[in-house]
Amino acid sequence: MVADGGKRQRRAFIGSFTAAGGPGIVTAAVADTGALTVLNSVNGVPDPSCLALSPTRDTLYAVSETARGAVAAYRVTGDRPEPAGPPVPVEGDEPTHLSLFDGHVLTANYGSGSVTAVPVRADGTLARSASGVLRHTGSGPNTPRQQGPHAHQVQPDPSGRWAVSVDLGTDSVRVCTLTDGAPAVHRETALRPGSGPRHLAFHPDGCHAYVLNELTPTVTVCRWHAADGSLEPLTEIAVLPGAPAGDAYPSGIVASPDGRFVWTATRGEDVLSVFAVEPDGLRLTGTVPCGGHWPRALAEYRGLLYTANERSGNVTWFTADPDTGLPRRQGSVRVPAASCVVFG
Repeated sequence: MVADGGKRQRRAFIGSFTAAGGPGIVTAAVADTGALTVLNSVNGVPDPSCLALSPTRDTLYAVSETARGAVAAYRVTGDRPEPAGPPVPVEGDEPTHLSLFDGHVLTANYGSGSVTAVPVRADGTLARSASGVLRHTGSGPNTPRQQGPHAHQVQPDPSGRWAVSVDLGTDSVRVCTLTDGAPAVHRETALRPGSGPRHLAFHPDGCHAYVLNELTPTVTVCRWHAADGSLEPLTEIAVLPGAPAGDAYPSGIVASPDGRFVWTATRGEDVLSVFAVEPDGLRLTGTVPCGGHWPRALAEYRGLLYTANERSGNVTWFTADPDTGLPRRQGSVRVPAASCVVFG
């Protein structure tokens, strides 16, 4: 991704659900204003719903959110990612999220309630098979949604010492390590029964974390202790004014790089919520339309917010007011069944 004259071109990679008409992995150019222009797409695996880039930005990893889930690697040397080896089975069902941690790709497998580790070789390609699978156990009081575990997200903490797995089915967050390439639980933190935690975002200070709950539309504010890998719930805040008891379906959460604001997306209401960060808490200050229908994912890049609106088939971007954090819509681009956006 280097332009003439040696200047690195900025690119966005957008995942989509091919089963719902999505084109696979979409590459878009990122203008200086933050506007996106679709360049091309590659349909290498079915339903590449979540993407992650290597630290060097030259390898892209994608889950295949299918009944027999997989993860795939792509080379990023131009405007079109090229497959870098065959997809690797994750020995789990419906992986919804992935991240890089300690020389491995980790996947959160929603359907089977597990976390899988796949080794990453020195050249960025994936080993032929998983090195370990952590199978969550437990359930929750919401019978239709919590009959068993549903790992929804896994990511490293800011210190890089721990991997944090968020489980909607067990109302808990597991702090993990890798032991001989296998994920292992270091500590499990229980959240309010029936809350259905979906995603977690860390504050830039590395001392707080915000857990977005799907089944009861709230954010659980936590203190994070990297020294011993422990998560301490402090308070719970509604993501909507007069929030309903359910069926709002919050989806994504991000913290601003300066640590002053937190934003969430809610699919059932098609809105973004804005929170002012307070000591050990959050304060809901407003909501705005998400620029489409069913915002599945939310991303921040260079001071802009991007929503992947799955059912309206578009990605919308916003600037954020520097004083209030309130998003202001700037533009949108069509991507059928869009599910996530990452930047390289």
